[in-house]
Amino acid sequence: MALRIAFDMDGVFADMDSELVRQAGTLFGEAVATRPVEATNPALAGNTPPGQPAETRAPDHEISLARLQMTARQQRQLWSHIESIENFWETLKEIEAGSVRKLSSLATANGWEVIFLTKRPRSGGAIAQIQTQRWLQSKGFALPSVYVVQGSRGRIASALDLDFVVDDRPEYCLDVVMESKSQAILVWRDRDTPMLASTRRIGIAVVKSVTECLDALAQVDAPGLERPSIVDRVMRLLGLRPQSKSSG
Repeated sequence: MALRIAFDMDGVFADMDSELVRQAGTLFGEAVATRPVEATNPALAGNTPPGQPAETRAPDHEISLARLQMTARQQRQLWSHIESIENFWETLKEIEAGSVRKLSSLATANGWEVIFLTKRPRSGGAIAQIQTQRWLQSKGFALPSVYVVQGSRGRIASALDLDFVVDDRPEYCLDVVMESKSQAILVWRDRDTPMLASTRRIGIAVVKSVTECLDALAQVDAPGLERPSIVDRVMRLLGLRPQSKSSG
């Protein structure tokens, strides 16, 4: 059976944060630096208590803006500016050059069913879904399935019967392991933070790049294996002992 995998967009494939910094510098005429993420536990990332519904959290773009050293008023001005930019989501750079094309090749070769999840708000021009599809196509992924979603990633994973959800936000990975039978893979490029051990203890796999994630998936997805066996082998390869979970 084909693996069913969902990938987040911003912070996984698309470099939204760098563009926010650039736009802020242009708008305010000052150098804008980013602050390091201070979360040490997935349950505390984004100042979200464990079990708090995802729909009550700040949207993805507000979390990113909070990392900039600006006042709340400046953040609102910046986002209002971004919303006016024609097809803003198509201007972002790829974090790991060639990663989208590599995913497309592996998905085709192994018969994976891939979807892309994002909470992008609308900007000028086409709706966020179409901009995201165009961006993915320009990077080498033909006919991408893109869902602009709200709410818990865990409930989405459960409803779509996903095997894996790949995200760069610990709190969304926590939703997945708490509210679905899917496995969460966290793309966390800062491997020196103290959060990694506690993240793995609650069943979230951690990779330093999308490339590492794709290599792990490709290494174990051999013809003839049943889907549950593949999932178990991926989790062991990423340092986790597969656990039986009930859906939320």
